[in-house]
Amino acid sequence: MNGSILSDIPPGFTVPSTEEVAQFAVKGGEQFKFETEVNRMMSIIIKSLYKNKEVFLRELISNASDALNKIRFLSLTNQKEMQHNSDLKISIVADKKRKTLTITDTGIGMTKANLRENLGTIAKSGTSEFLLNIQKNGTNNGQIGQFGVGFYSVFLVADAVTVISKNNADDQYIWESTSEHDFKIVQDPRGNTLGRGTQIIIHLQSDAYEFLEDEKIKKLIRKHSQFIDFPIYMWTIRTIDKQVVENEAKLSNSQENTDEHEILDSSNKENGNTKTVSHRIADWELLNIHKPIWTRPASLVTEKEYGEFYKSFFRDTLPPLAYSHFKVEGDTDFKSIVFIPKNPPYKFLQPDEPQGKNIRLFVHRVFITDELSEFLPRWLSFVKAVVDSDDLPLSVSRETLSKHAVLKVIQKKVIAKAIELMIQLSKDPKEYKQFYKSYRLAIKFGLVESKGYYNKLVKLLRYESTTHELTSLQDYVLRMKKDQPQIYFITAGDVQTAKHSPFVEKLTARGYEVLYMTDPADEYLVQGDLKKFAGKPMQHIAKSGLLFGDENEFTTQREKLQLQKYQPLLDWLKLKLDSMVETVRISMQLTTSPSAVLANVHGLSPSEERLYAAQLGDRDDPFYQFSIAQKRILEINPNHPIIEGMLKKLNDGEEEAMSDVPYLLFEATAIGSGWEPRDTRKFMTSVEGTLRRFIGVDTAAESKVQIEPAQENDIPIAERIAMIKTDDFVDSDQIRDPYMDLYDEL
Repeated sequence: MNGSILSDIPPGFTVPSTEEVAQFAVKGGEQFKFETEVNRMMSIIIKSLYKNKEVFLRELISNASDALNKIRFLSLTNQKEMQHNSDLKISIVADKKRKTLTITDTGIGMTKANLRENLGTIAKSGTSEFLLNIQKNGTNNGQIGQFGVGFYSVFLVADAVTVISKNNADDQYIWESTSEHDFKIVQDPRGNTLGRGTQIIIHLQSDAYEFLEDEKIKKLIRKHSQFIDFPIYMWTIRTIDKQVVENEAKLSNSQENTDEHEILDSSNKENGNTKTVSHRIADWELLNIHKPIWTRPASLVTEKEYGEFYKSFFRDTLPPLAYSHFKVEGDTDFKSIVFIPKNPPYKFLQPDEPQGKNIRLFVHRVFITDELSEFLPRWLSFVKAVVDSDDLPLSVSRETLSKHAVLKVIQKKVIAKAIELMIQLSKDPKEYKQFYKSYRLAIKFGLVESKGYYNKLVKLLRYESTTHELTSLQDYVLRMKKDQPQIYFITAGDVQTAKHSPFVEKLTARGYEVLYMTDPADEYLVQGDLKKFAGKPMQHIAKSGLLFGDENEFTTQREKLQLQKYQPLLDWLKLKLDSMVETVRISMQLTTSPSAVLANVHGLSPSEERLYAAQLGDRDDPFYQFSIAQKRILEINPNHPIIEGMLKKLNDGEEEAMSDVPYLLFEATAIGSGWEPRDTRKFMTSVEGTLRRFIGVDTAAESKVQIEPAQENDIPIAERIAMIKTDDFVDSDQIRDPYMDLYDEL
């Protein structure tokens, strides 16, 4: 690009002012309203990111890069797409006089319809998903680009925004907005000035003039966009030095009225002294000088460079938690970098949620697509990767790409590398703890959905236990007691509930380790492929079948004696609870609790009940009703004073005094074991009856309360209708925006 002496803007550079656009619109423009949710979203962006205004430049540069990628891809199959402009680039001009910042790309451009849809409606902007996400997680600048609403960040710094765009399929159009409420679109009367592409003119607010400074813009490009795969040029004024003979320097000074200064150089030439003459010139300066990072040897790339590349390329504000840079040669040749983000994508495991554009596919450094929703299994869709293939044809279409044999090979290699990266992470307990907190459900879903990777993924499982904060199954097995035949675990809604379960008592008292499983997905695992690990059966300690492996004649004899002693109480409890329990038996587990309730072989544990109820969404579902109707098992602790007291009263013929005790004992124990009461009203009535008897209040006595009935309205109905004023209803425009309430809360 040729230089020009001290020009603030490039030669021939002209953009219409807002006044000129308004005049264009009078002759044939159209006015549109932003959709309601676009208004809301813009308000939130402006009010929540006002301290981080610089994100607008990152977002506009990223959008320009996307547009350039699209036209480059189209040109692979149709060279005519490039005929108006084959120079793919992004250029920036800061007009300090007019206080405008202009960003131009030679990408695909937008038609009139594109301008209206992409820059004014929810259908294309991703606004709905963005609003839902901030409602759940709050706002941060990393979310802006992820949801495709990055363009609107321009209103952080702009009083007005003008977008001029030319697509090969349409005339050149101007889109402009000077408010959060509406925008206009007009055909550009100047004709086709762009050739092809999009030009965004930002009319800066007075508090955003810093973005006209060259160094400020350069700093932001280095920070956010240095790895963009297209050249980013900026029209800058800078100083260059020239070595000239003294006589030539004088001639130069006499001919040019510029802001030059001379420095005498000590070097001499045959024809006299030379001088260093400094010229201030205006010219296009290339701002992003780094070549694609994945093409460089991994040993020559620093951790900081990987972090900066990841943040720039995938529009994240945080560096990755882990990454793997590798090259594959053999069946197919490709280079790749796989990243694991520090924070998981929003709702990435939801089956009805579209997967993000996390895989960027290049062929010989030419971007092909980021629409590879089936490339990774759903459970692994948090992984982000760039892939550059040497074997795929440049002309491959997106439609046939997913079936291409080369891509299938690449897919398997990338998945394997992602799992390998997780295994590598697991070797560092501190790092893995952070990873596991965010991605444990992904691993568990992977065990259910991807059987081929089961043996690798099962080693990534970690559980809190009675003796360790986090332990692998392999480490648990290594710590098992002598002759311990099973891996003991208990499921619960949270660790605290599991810790206080009566089933844990005896095992911890004897020194056995119990795993706490607190995710609903754990229920699927232990009922499916995770029934065993390393040859050891998994045993839910709240279900029948628990074995210690050290049972002997002495313990058997002791059990027989206890059974003989407590048989009357067991029979009486079974009689009283026959509709609810399958059997009542002596517990070999309990130490401090009087009793425990277990599910039978066909029944559901408390966690399973909650899981099925949530999944089915209908407690009247036949399967759910069948499952919860299963009778449970009541175990009693023969060494507990309550149980001993019940046996004594029964033997003394005082069973009438315990009429409500069996039911209360069963339901209270079930609640303590994690179940919900089957009949809450009946349970509370029984508790009240017991309290009355304990206090000495007649069970038939009713509460004394005076009820004053409400007075009937004696105003005739016709008068009441007339009293209702239509102007009492609040106009919709006067209703406070709920998203602003959300913003205030945040």
